[in-house]
Amino acid sequence: MRADYIWMNGEIIPWEQATVHVFTHALHYGSSVFEGIRAYATPNGPAIFRGREHFERLLYSGKVARIPSPLSVDEWMDVTIQVLQKNKLESAYIRPLVFRGYETLGVDGRGCPVEAILAAVPWGRYLGPEAIENGVDVQVSTWRRMAPDTLNAMAKIGGQYVNSQNVVMEARDNGFNEGIALDIHGYVSEGSGENIFLVYKGVLYTPPLYNSILGGITRDCAMTIAKDLGYEVREQSIPREMLYLAEEIFFTGTAAEITPVRSVDRMPVGDGKRGPVTKAIQDVFFGIVEDGAPDKWGWLTPVPMD
Repeated sequence: MRADYIWMNGEIIPWEQATVHVFTHALHYGSSVFEGIRAYATPNGPAIFRGREHFERLLYSGKVARIPSPLSVDEWMDVTIQVLQKNKLESAYIRPLVFRGYETLGVDGRGCPVEAILAAVPWGRYLGPEAIENGVDVQVSTWRRMAPDTLNAMAKIGGQYVNSQNVVMEARDNGFNEGIALDIHGYVSEGSGENIFLVYKGVLYTPPLYNSILGGITRDCAMTIAKDLGYEVREQSIPREMLYLAEEIFFTGTAAEITPVRSVDRMPVGDGKRGPVTKAIQDVFFGIVEDGAPDKWGWLTPVPMD
């Protein structure tokens, strides 16, 4: 996974030149904030998907972590367009990262310079090319999501993702594609890098923010689409056993997009395949980002290519 060029600290440079010192604070303490964004090759040309919302969250994460962003939302959007153009990428995964650099090794790294990069690389389906239609097999993890007042669930801070690594590594070692973490009270929280939805008796359920979830942007898309299609959507705490009663389950995320779950703890979800509600939401989502359907919610920012 690479590209020819990357933006770093104010300029676009060759990929190989984007280096940091081994005493960089973020390498030792996880003092970074980041986002994951997609650009899609639509029939009308490449477009950034909900870029402004992602960069607004990046600035929020930096505020929580006390790592000030060197750029505004508008400036981040301009840099993203430049990097896509320079690399001639019409479809890409985009990773902005703001981190504490090299100056001191103390835990309080505010004396270190703030550095930043933005990369755009080709990347397909995060959970596999067949997952969008066939679904994935998941387990409920033994690892819990962070408790309130321990870490910052609503922010994307690098060091916090050790928890996500624990969840997904355990799942893959046990033969699953992904894990589902519960919160400190035993209610369903989210996957290692995805929000979760389930359908039960025709109603769509998803955990609320107070179950230690990230307020996902693709999660918001799925809720918007579902309501527009006439489905009832409830944000409420979900007990673990409801996963086994669900008629359908799906993940949402920038990387995962909208991916069905076909089994939990080796028990099939519904008929063990993608359900009609999941497919209906997918059809609208992928219709907008890939097939040229009207962008009725203004989610796409066009990227002009020479």
